[in-house]
Amino acid sequence: MSPQTLTITIDPAAAEAPFEQVRTQIADQAREGGLPVGHKLPTVRGLAEELGLAANTVAKAYRALETDGVIETRGRNGSFVAAAGDAADREAAAAAEAYARRAHRLGLELRAARTAVENALRAAYGADA
Repeated sequence: MSPQTLTITIDPAAAEAPFEQVRTQIADQAREGGLPVGHKLPTVRGLAEELGLAANTVAKAYRALETDGVIETRGRNGSFVAAAGDAADREAAAAAEAYARRAHRLGLELRAARTAVENALRAAYGADA
């Protein structure tokens, strides 16, 4: 993949829903540098047409990406790859802090709280986590 080229392939036979395939592929390309910060993404309708998906499917992926801090929407100007590092790090730290407080309130021992996190990370990232 060359820099600044969005490449998405939808596998209709995949277990993952099409919106999740779009979300994952854009997030991965942004994280790996294939889509640099500030790169303008196609319009929802344009990408939906290109991929043969419903506009609502792509819109759902874009909303999830915006919630995750991967992209930002600038009104009528479109959607762009966001500077994710700092925002993502802050959000992850806040989530970790909230989890730690909740686990403590539930009375989990430190080892059990760590095990729960490790299991969740393995589920999200795969067996290599």
